[in-house]
Amino acid sequence: MRNLTVRRAGVLIAGVTLAIGIVGGIVMRAVDPEDFPTIASGLWFSIQTITTVGYGDHTPTSTEGRAIATIVMVTGIGFMSVFTATITAVFVESARRRRQAPDAITLEHIAQRLDQIEQLMDERFEADQRDPDPGDGERL
Repeated sequence: MRNLTVRRAGVLIAGVTLAIGIVGGIVMRAVDPEDFPTIASGLWFSIQTITTVGYGDHTPTSTEGRAIATIVMVTGIGFMSVFTATITAVFVESARRRRQAPDAITLEHIAQRLDQIEQLMDERFEADQRDPDPGDGERL
């Protein structure tokens, strides 16, 4: 079994929601034909319910229809919650990366510059040890 990633979980939740929406719309027509005379009206109800729009132009009146509607509602709420949380997580992660990137670049840049300065100082010190500068108090 493959590991469950955020992407796979999102696809799984979206797939289950889609399946329940379609099946719920079709079943709604079968169990409550008086309120849902066509499959299209049942699907329209499922879409409204899953997206939490709920226009109210089609509502189930039978007990079976209300039971199906409850399943569609709970699935829709779960899907919309996960969908909203995913979008929020993307924005938060993007903001975190933007805030963190300049600091990381600056610290790395400073470390590189310090290494370069240290190398130049070592080279200068070695050169001074080999060839003393006549301006250092020694006469030629």
